[in-house]
Amino acid sequence: VAVWGTGVDVIYPKENKRLAEEILLKGGAIVSEFPLGTFPAPQNFPVRNRIISGMSVGVLVVEAGEYSGTRVTARCALEQGRDIYAVPGNVTNKNAWGPNTLIKQGARLTATWEDIWEDLPSDVRAQLTAGDESSPGGTASLFPENTANGEGRLAGMGEQERQVLSALAMDSAVQLDELIEKLEGSMVPAEIFAALFELELAGLVRQLPGKNYVRVMV
Repeated sequence: VAVWGTGVDVIYPKENKRLAEEILLKGGAIVSEFPLGTFPAPQNFPVRNRIISGMSVGVLVVEAGEYSGTRVTARCALEQGRDIYAVPGNVTNKNAWGPNTLIKQGARLTATWEDIWEDLPSDVRAQLTAGDESSPGGTASLFPENTANGEGRLAGMGEQERQVLSALAMDSAVQLDELIEKLEGSMVPAEIFAALFELELAGLVRQLPGKNYVRVMV
């Protein structure tokens, strides 16, 4: 489900047209409380964010400046009684202000996807892991069918995920602090945490005890 900050007939930014078409083709929905023809305006998006948080079980904040829209979403989630998760970042990075502040206020410090998974209600976990009769393959998946194999998952990675994956090895684990040091200058810790999160979900990286990470053969 995508929640627009415009009318449902106005795609913003225009580069999202293909994504919007894909959402609809796969049986998803595009929703908006704004009338048809409503063009993007700065005040629309913070208003829209309360719907996003309200539809969610919880909200994960990876980066957020002091006055960012993500902070608005987190505040709405708190007011709605949703769980808040935050990826810690370097205190010198202005975009780490949001998650670091939320952690100080009681948000769950999140380093891996397991930190969120173990908090999910049992019925939600069951939906994500059990068979889904409505899907062609009969199995629920967090990933599209065309990324089910190793090649597809590798092809669908972003640049940051590729950087993190290239810094890991299959035959020896890399400790988190060592990984951060290795990628210093090209990525901030929050970006590394987010990339590891995506790579673990995709089954390309496995976390070992002691915050050690190893690349998975695909």
